[in-house]
Amino acid sequence: MWIEKWTRLVGLSFGLALAVICGGCGPKSVSESDATATKPVAESKDETIMVLCGSSFRLPMEKLAAEYEQKTGRKLEMAYGGSEDHLPRVKMKKYGDVFVTHTPFMQYTRDAGALLREISVGSFSPALVVKKGNPKKVQSIDDLKREGLRVILPNPEYSTCGQMIFTLLEKKGIKEAVLKNVENALVRSHAQVAAPIKMGHRDAGIMWNGIANNWLDSIEIVPTPYEYDQEIGVSVMGLSYTKKKEAVEAFLDFVDKRGKPIFKEFGYEK
Repeated sequence: MWIEKWTRLVGLSFGLALAVICGGCGPKSVSESDATATKPVAESKDETIMVLCGSSFRLPMEKLAAEYEQKTGRKLEMAYGGSEDHLPRVKMKKYGDVFVTHTPFMQYTRDAGALLREISVGSFSPALVVKKGNPKKVQSIDDLKREGLRVILPNPEYSTCGQMIFTLLEKKGIKEAVLKNVENALVRSHAQVAAPIKMGHRDAGIMWNGIANNWLDSIEIVPTPYEYDQEIGVSVMGLSYTKKKEAVEAFLDFVDKRGKPIFKEFGYEK
C-alpha cells in the first residue's frame, strides 16, 4: 500500500515540475513580443559630416561652417590639410563626406568616380604682393627682375601657383633674371611668402589672392592684369561614397547660397 502511495506522489510531483518548466517555453504574448524580440533598432541620428578642406580655404570655410551650424543645428567636422594629402583618401573612397579643393584636384576627384555634386565658390589667382606702403614702388610682375629687388616665390614643385608663375616668367623671357633675385627663397607655403615680406626680409613676392587677403594688415596686393594661361577654380564637392547623403546634400544646398559671397569676402575672386 505504501509503495502505491509513494509512486502516486512521485508521479504528481514530476507532473507539476514539468508543467512549470514547459510553461516558460511556450510562445510569448503579442505585447511581450513587441516589447522585446520584434522591437526595431533605432537608426543613428548623427548627421555630422566630415569636410576634407584644403588648408588654403580655412578662413572662409570656418565662417561658412559656423553659419551652417548656427542656422541648421547640424555639425561639421573639419579636417584641414593640403589637397594633395586629402586626394589619396578620396581615391580610396573611405574617408570624408565633402572635399573643398581647387583645380586640378576637382578633376582628379571626378576621374576617381568620387564626385557626388560640385558647387563652385570662387577662384584662385596669383597676386603680386609687397610690404605695406609699397616702399620699393613695385608696379608689375616685370619689376621682379629689377636688379637688387629681393623676391620670394612659391616653389613649383609643391605649388600650383608656383607652376603658373614659372610658366608666365618663361613666357615673358624674364625667368632667369627673376630667379637671380629669388636666390634660395623658393618656399612651400603661401604663409612663407607673406611672412618675410611682412618682416622686411623680402621686398616682393607672388602668392594666392585669397591667402594674401589674410595678411593685409602688413602687406598689400599690387593690382596687375591677369596674364596667366590657366584659371584656377575653387569648389566644395560632395563625395559619392558618403553614407550621409541627405546631410551632404543639405550642406551643398547651403553652400550654393552662401559659398560665393563668403569666399568673395575673403578675396577668392579673379
